[in-house]
Amino acid sequence: MISLPDSRTEPDGSAVVRVLSYNIRSMRDDTEALARVIRACEPDLVFVQEAPRFFRWRKRAAWLAARTDLVVLSGGGSAAGPLLLCSLRATVERTEDVLLPLTPGLHRRGFATAVVRIGGARMGLLSCHLSLRSDERLAQSGMLLDRVRTMDVPHTIVAGDLNDRPQGRSFRRLAKVLQDCWAVKPWGSEYTSTPADPHQRIDAIFATEGVEVLGCGVPLGLPGIEESDLLAATDHLPVLAALRVPAS
Repeated sequence: MISLPDSRTEPDGSAVVRVLSYNIRSMRDDTEALARVIRACEPDLVFVQEAPRFFRWRKRAAWLAARTDLVVLSGGGSAAGPLLLCSLRATVERTEDVLLPLTPGLHRRGFATAVVRIGGARMGLLSCHLSLRSDERLAQSGMLLDRVRTMDVPHTIVAGDLNDRPQGRSFRRLAKVLQDCWAVKPWGSEYTSTPADPHQRIDAIFATEGVEVLGCGVPLGLPGIEESDLLAATDHLPVLAALRVPAS
């Protein structure tokens, strides 16, 4: 397997960052396997979906961060599930947890957002987990794009569980405005669901124009990642990308 570029800051101030998106199913599975997978990906930024959000959720998020040599950036229970973790490369400018309108009978959804600097690059981050219901999911994709526009940053990275395939209305709505990193420069494998039978891509990493995609995909075969850990960690496969974010 061709490796992704390592994290680094370029002489011009631009930053190569490793970005991981992962639905962790509320840490109901093998948490040690989950931590091993995340560590092996060596991410600077982790966009989590289905983080613990009920009893002692902060303690569990802190445990995951500590076991993966990262820190909690924003989200978790206060964002209805999406969570952001980061390495110490990131200097935090601000964070905001956003709760979306509640549809009676459906799960509450939200966004975990932040603005950080890595090297000379300033970037917005947004972790999302869109609805299972098509009409609500489409509305939430519009809210996501509105949030990206109002973050007031030169570059933004969005990642999450879309509950939609690339041909779906919500996925296409996002890909019309943002770069679908897998489509731009595929690396690794494509399908994220399910680990035992990968057959659909419902998890994705997006970036605004100007961010250079160096590779993006499911890190099957990456050194340090065992298939048994991917099967035991959760019910999704992770998506890993290397992005070059210009200095700003």
